[in-house]
Amino acid sequence: MAKKTLNQTNLAALGADALATLLMEISTGSADIKRRLRLELSHSLGPQELAQDVRKRLVSLQRSTSFVGWRKRKLLVKDLETQSAMILDKIAPQDAATAFDLLWQFVEMAPALCARIDDSRGEVGDVFRAALAALPNVASRANLNPTPLAAQVWTALTNNTYGEWNGLIALLAPTLGPAGLAHLKTLVQAHGDTAPPPNSTNAVAAAFIRELRGATGAAGGNDRKSRLIKRSLQEIAAASGDTTAYINQYSPADLARKDIAAEVATLLLADAKPAKALEMLQNATDSRAGQAAWDVAYIACLTALGRLDDAQTHRWVCFTTYLNPGHLRDHLKLLPDFEDVEAEDRARAHLRASPNLHAALNFCLNWPDLLTAAEVIETRSTEINGELSALLAPAAEALRNRHPRAAVILWRAMIDDTLDHARAPRYAQAAEYVAECAAVDADITDYRQHPDHAQYVQSLRRDHVRKFAFWEKLTAQ
Repeated sequence: MAKKTLNQTNLAALGADALATLLMEISTGSADIKRRLRLELSHSLGPQELAQDVRKRLVSLQRSTSFVGWRKRKLLVKDLETQSAMILDKIAPQDAATAFDLLWQFVEMAPALCARIDDSRGEVGDVFRAALAALPNVASRANLNPTPLAAQVWTALTNNTYGEWNGLIALLAPTLGPAGLAHLKTLVQAHGDTAPPPNSTNAVAAAFIRELRGATGAAGGNDRKSRLIKRSLQEIAAASGDTTAYINQYSPADLARKDIAAEVATLLLADAKPAKALEMLQNATDSRAGQAAWDVAYIACLTALGRLDDAQTHRWVCFTTYLNPGHLRDHLKLLPDFEDVEAEDRARAHLRASPNLHAALNFCLNWPDLLTAAEVIETRSTEINGELSALLAPAAEALRNRHPRAAVILWRAMIDDTLDHARAPRYAQAAEYVAECAAVDADITDYRQHPDHAQYVQSLRRDHVRKFAFWEKLTAQ
């Protein structure tokens, strides 16, 4: 029986002639298998022969204009993966320079393919991202001239239609080296100094669009060109380890944003400049975004400056304000024995009294602290919003074994919301929740101020007697 097992050893025993005959038979009617066999034959003649065939296939894929639906997507993905494998596994070990050119051509196909394919699952995008990630390894062996490479990188970034070249500077920074990065910086800055001729079509069109947008439109410094220049110069600075140049790309308005201030502060901390980092954070007055990142950076600055008590205080503030579990864990971890127990008790008390019941419940589930979750539910049952099924349904499931009464309160909240607002698409789910309530009824010896299961179902029949679709769903349970 072992000799019948389908493996490489047993197949090799068939002999070359038998395998060749078998492959010809299998490849009949399969363009994909035929293409793969031709590539293997080309490889046997040398890397340049294989490279020529791969290049032809890439050109063919790029020139094609037919739409690729989900039925043909798998075949295309397999084809792309085959071409990529030929470049990386067959050509690169023998001719890295040719492999680099082919891999570059491969990534360049992304816009043409993305424009004619249904890639809702991201499979095609993943193939191109993998190819881009492989560039540095091939480039390091290709003996590339940094100056032309810098020009090649900049050309790619200025035509980065689908984000296929995102992160390219960081990936190729080791290959570019100081000379290549310096030349790339010159190209980026020169691009910033150029503008379309006053009477050109582009200039007229841009002026017309600005006029349509009005004085407060998203023109000027917020256009694609300025964003590209800023991002590129920052990536060059990051690759060069030049924190100052990176920060200089931000305007005062940018630095007033908490998310950007947090990013810059993190860079300054890495440069052992905690005082300057803290000042940067304290000057960030725009609170529209980035509070979480700002808090992390702020605590890191305080810690680096030796202000440990202040850091602990801010962790507690973050917990009480935003119910952030990470900050509470860090706060408790740094407390002496017994003090951490007292702090946990204070945290539970805060959760029970939190103005945002649902945020408190979510916190308890993620901690996890099911006892406190049950207490919050039972003491504040009238505040529960039954429409929040994405939170309440998993919460009820988590509570059903140890805290069935709390679970029933959540199920009932969702049932009541569905029926009170006649949400017909949810009737089947509501009927399932009624069944769940019945399943744990025997585990509840005391419903306290809440009606028992029979009384609750009776109230549903009284208040929603005409919702026939719901009762049909319930009967079918």
